[in-house]
Amino acid sequence: MENYKKTKIVEKPCPLPFTNLPPDIIEMKVKDGSKIRNLMGYAISKMELDSVRQILFTGSGKAVSKTITCVEIMKRRLKELHQITKVLFKQIEEIWEPIVPEAGLDALTVKRNIPAICVLLSKDALDPQEPGYQAPGS
Repeated sequence: MENYKKTKIVEKPCPLPFTNLPPDIIEMKVKDGSKIRNLMGYAISKMELDSVRQILFTGSGKAVSKTITCVEIMKRRLKELHQITKVLFKQIEEIWEPIVPEAGLDALTVKRNIPAICVLLSKDALDPQEPGYQAPGS
């Protein structure tokens, strides 16, 4: 790979693993460089409103641990939240171009699966039979 440079990364869209989500649900897309203080300030202010019943946290790759941290902070600040956690893999494609085009090397496409997590928090009761369910206070 010393003769190549990474030129592009394409993330394949991944459908959410939850069905029957309201169309106006707040989705917190946690990135590796996101500041927890900023994420939590927004998320907590929204969840304290009576009209907002659910919030969805998603993160992939290096942001998985930060996503879990945000969820745990939210559960500590707002008691009685029901939780469903789904772990999945997201596919990304890396495009590698040769450093010296005259060397006769072809471009490479590398497909990788990276871990991702989706956590649904709800003020209303969720299906306890759903895999990944956690009751409030557990």
